[in-house]
Amino acid sequence: MSFKSVIRNAQVFDGSGGLPFCADVAVNGGFIERIEHVDKGGIPERGDEDIEAEGRCLAPGFIDVHTHDDLEVIHNPLVPAKISQGVTTVIVGNCGISASPVTLDTEPPDPLNLLGRREQFSFPYFSDYARAVQKARPNTNVAALVGHTSLRNNHMPDLQRSASSSELQAMRAQLRQALQQGALGLSSGLAYGSANAADTAEVLAMVAVLAEQGGVYTTHLRTEFDRIIDAIDEALVTAGEHRVPLVISHLKCAGRGNWGRSGEVLAALERAAQHQQLACDCYPYTASSSTLDLAQVTDDTEIFITWSTSCPDQSGRPLADIAEDWGISCLAAAERLQPAGAVYHCMSDADVRNILSHPLTMVGSDGLPNDPHPHPRLWGAFPRVLAHYSRDLGLFDLATAIHKMTGLSARNFGLKQRGFIREGYCADLVLFDLDTLESAASYAEPLTPARGISRVWVNGTCAYRDGDVLDSRSGAFLFRH
Repeated sequence: MSFKSVIRNAQVFDGSGGLPFCADVAVNGGFIERIEHVDKGGIPERGDEDIEAEGRCLAPGFIDVHTHDDLEVIHNPLVPAKISQGVTTVIVGNCGISASPVTLDTEPPDPLNLLGRREQFSFPYFSDYARAVQKARPNTNVAALVGHTSLRNNHMPDLQRSASSSELQAMRAQLRQALQQGALGLSSGLAYGSANAADTAEVLAMVAVLAEQGGVYTTHLRTEFDRIIDAIDEALVTAGEHRVPLVISHLKCAGRGNWGRSGEVLAALERAAQHQQLACDCYPYTASSSTLDLAQVTDDTEIFITWSTSCPDQSGRPLADIAEDWGISCLAAAERLQPAGAVYHCMSDADVRNILSHPLTMVGSDGLPNDPHPHPRLWGAFPRVLAHYSRDLGLFDLATAIHKMTGLSARNFGLKQRGFIREGYCADLVLFDLDTLESAASYAEPLTPARGISRVWVNGTCAYRDGDVLDSRSGAFLFRH
């Protein structure tokens, strides 16, 4: 018997959170064909390619459960920001904004504009988007949610109110069709102005379609500031009413007045988890990033402007410096910069650690690939969890860290044969050196690839090797089963 690849003497972390073991792993036809412990002799047969791991860590390819790579995987299919940090699967369509199904008569409304320009939205049906991804053949696998805001945009001329019964019926029908075409579920972004006017009844009616068709409900909470418990209660009721799995997106306690409340927030989730299926995701940084929201412009939050359509020369500068130069308040400066994007230094590290270490928490980058000066999470979220929070700080052991970005993620989103190193599973794998692993992306230089990632395989084909992004284009579109 011959194998396409044999990875020898690897310290295997299988994605379950269990103890690692030293083994040889053989890959054939895009799948893991054989795993043999080294102390039992390993795999004697040679592969077309034999890779000596020399004790480096071999993990399932990382699953980025919270991305906005909807159009990136089509227009930049090598996806260097993701493959260079070991991500082999991206879940798109988060925060209520998805590239499909979308029909635009004007420029995309905020925050749909985070994904791209009007001419890039050419997928009126979910099946159109799936075919476009398959044609682009990106370096990563892609699974997609349908955005609540995208559906509102398609059927509502005015987003500053709740949907009428006829509009709601049309939105539900379009969601049902997308689910039948393979969408993972529905996402909402109730904190944004384009969806904040949607009442709980509207969201309940949409989530009811998930109960009927199957699928997960993910939500950017209505607020992550002082009324966060109320927002969590709304999400729990919305999903619990129809017994639909819930994922709370980028869980955080935002705003200095909210610091220290992560224990209270997590306790609310723990109580609910006793009777309903739920999880959350978190990125390993104390700053968030999105469009420039006037409601978040306060004196106690440092804000960095990443782009501005009206004043492009001011991008890449702190809002406070811009305001000082203009001789006006920060709020007035923010109004003048609109539309714009920003990084908000709004969280405490203690809360980030508390949330990140919780058993319900997965890892998601929430990176914005279209941002000209993105948050460093786009290029560095996963190595930062492994190197900074696990290896350096000892927040959790390495097996737990890997579980949070592989097996736990695959289970919560129903990704079949992904997220674990097991015989018969898809050969999405990442080989890395824990001693040299480093998230090199910073707020000053965010486009810097991670160090210490040796190789990344997607469906059995090497897509990244020793600092080089390869044109493997072996990613698949993952339809909901």
